[in-house]
Amino acid sequence: MQYVEHRATHNQFLFELFRVTFSVSDGQQEGLLIGNLVHALLNKTAPADLRVITALDQDRLTGACIFSRLQYETDPRKVFILAPMAVLPDKQMQGIGQALIGASMQILRQEGVDLALTYGDPAFYGKTGFSWVSEKEAPAPFALQYPEGWLVKSLTDRPFSALSGPVRCVCAQHDPVYW
Repeated sequence: MQYVEHRATHNQFLFELFRVTFSVSDGQQEGLLIGNLVHALLNKTAPADLRVITALDQDRLTGACIFSRLQYETDPRKVFILAPMAVLPDKQMQGIGQALIGASMQILRQEGVDLALTYGDPAFYGKTGFSWVSEKEAPAPFALQYPEGWLVKSLTDRPFSALSGPVRCVCAQHDPVYW
């Protein structure tokens, strides 16, 4: 398995990866919603504000992590949110997702990212070093429907400390439906 930064030629494959994966796990409507989010992230987000790390199995796209910038108005730290992430249904439960997150964290760390946030299953993301954080310590762009899924991971040698200031997400995620 190779874990590499996204190549623009994979855009349609990425859309399908997310649409299929979320359709199988959460229904067709959710699959389309997340697929459209991926399309918007890839096509409407400035390259400096977006990182896409993919898992390739003999050049077959099997998984991806999409990270976009969160800007905290009065906090100088570089923060990205992992949302969404997918592994093809027939490739799940093989450790690909955890390895993909590990490779992604290393790439972000090398780029000088200080913190990664995500909004998902604490049991899964906890295995990769994420831990719960309150909305008071790390404000979200919108009120969270499932605050127990708000998670953080420090990518430096310093432990997490509260983020300050109002937060802004990229345009593609600026919709309460995702939060």
